[in-house]
Amino acid sequence: MDFTNLLITVLLLLAPLKYKSDVATASDDEDFFKTCSSHRCSKHGPEIRYPFRLSTQPPSCGAPGMQLSCSGQDTILDHPVLGSCKVTMIYYRHVIMNAIPLVDSSPHCLLHKFISVNQSTAVYRPHTLKAASLVDIPMPYSYDKNGPNFDISIFTETAKRVISTGPRVTIIAVTSSVGTFIVLSLIVATALYISLKSRYNEEIHLKVEMFLKTYGTSKPTRYTFSEVKKIARRFKDKLGHGAFGTVYKGELLNGVPVAVKMLENSVGEGQEFINEVATIGRIHHANIVRLLGFCSEGTRQALIYEFMPNESLEKYIFPHGSNISRELLVPDKMLDIALGIARGMEYLHQGCNQRILHFDIKPHNILLDYSFNPKISDFGLAKLCARDQSIVTLTAARGTMGYIAPELYSRNFGAISYKSDVYSFGMLVLEMVSGRRNTEPTVENQNEFYFPEWIYERVMNGQDLVLTMETTQGEKEMVRQLAIVALWCIQWNPKNRPSMTKVVNMLTGRLQNLQVPPKPFTSSQNQLVI
Repeated sequence: MDFTNLLITVLLLLAPLKYKSDVATASDDEDFFKTCSSHRCSKHGPEIRYPFRLSTQPPSCGAPGMQLSCSGQDTILDHPVLGSCKVTMIYYRHVIMNAIPLVDSSPHCLLHKFISVNQSTAVYRPHTLKAASLVDIPMPYSYDKNGPNFDISIFTETAKRVISTGPRVTIIAVTSSVGTFIVLSLIVATALYISLKSRYNEEIHLKVEMFLKTYGTSKPTRYTFSEVKKIARRFKDKLGHGAFGTVYKGELLNGVPVAVKMLENSVGEGQEFINEVATIGRIHHANIVRLLGFCSEGTRQALIYEFMPNESLEKYIFPHGSNISRELLVPDKMLDIALGIARGMEYLHQGCNQRILHFDIKPHNILLDYSFNPKISDFGLAKLCARDQSIVTLTAARGTMGYIAPELYSRNFGAISYKSDVYSFGMLVLEMVSGRRNTEPTVENQNEFYFPEWIYERVMNGQDLVLTMETTQGEKEMVRQLAIVALWCIQWNPKNRPSMTKVVNMLTGRLQNLQVPPKPFTSSQNQLVI
């Protein structure tokens, strides 16, 4: 068997201090360099210097076991197991040697036992390497009736790719062919994943940059990531965590407090970032959170908003486990908050150059400023469409369970439009007036119940909806007005829901002028489970 093409890559892990005494003392440096000068066996052969030495040089010129010799113009290494090997290259920086076994000079070499080796592409590396000289490097093998045998990995194109990556990459041959296959599969899979991930991230980056180039405006401000780190005070003050990222408190150079959202967990190829900048980057409304700046640098994306000190409406509707009291949500404050949200949504649907559908209206996405004025936030799922476009197309349902309109699950309920946001608004208002989540069971009956049906029955029977505080007659009428408007908003047929302009009029009008809506659902036994 011809082994002249078998490449042996030997990794030398040296401990230089161990051999320091073998060289010379500082006072003998000049004698050392005279006696132990570097040599080559041929003009283009590898340089031979410490820790290697020629056999003609004194032992003190090299480390133990590092003796080389010249045979004509070839540099020869005499290895106790591999036999004589021709040294083709020595990488002193990485402490790596390339050598080719000269099998004919060692007829009993264990490499003769290798079976079916693709000699042009096989790569071999000893299983275990010690931080010592070459003579101490073990080579694992097994014995059977035919004598000692080696089991090495055999591969072709993969090996070529690995070799081309440079001397830092090593392939370990193990004593089990199954183990070898697993190791190589993991290496190939990891390399493939890294390559695909890098390409995916680059595509997202290009997509975002193309959008920003088209967007072409100086407002909001674009920041570098280093500037964002300074603004966010190195991300030390965490405010919360949402579906698409973590929010930190920060401060602009002029002292204005801000909230910095670092986007992560993106599932839409950068679409969440694009949606936020495209929707609220150019609009200003008292009931929509302002986007003050953004950052897009490689895979890092950040959004900088005005700071909302009173956090989200959710914490006031469901204050369990916190120091926040629901008593802050008195009926007149509920009406103010509902009216503010409605005006913000009306602006999104009718007041912009393009209609903006939010698709994720819920208490968590309603922020409260210093005066408890509501501001709509989190436009990661938003969609832009023409103002005269009444129907939009989506490939999948968007939003949060409990606030998603029925038509987003099934087109049998109607077409998707801005009325889908109206449904979410209605569910939010019902939660606000009742203090209950729309998916939790009743206290009286521990079975599941349909939340809007419970509200509807109490409205029809004239029962109180606010069970957590004492209310005056005027406050009860405010709550009833909110509930009736909300029940109109959650009609299962989108055509029966009012527009947000109509909702604003209903909230600012008199209770006596409101008609009680029809039952917005079929019997709870026949409800579609959503």
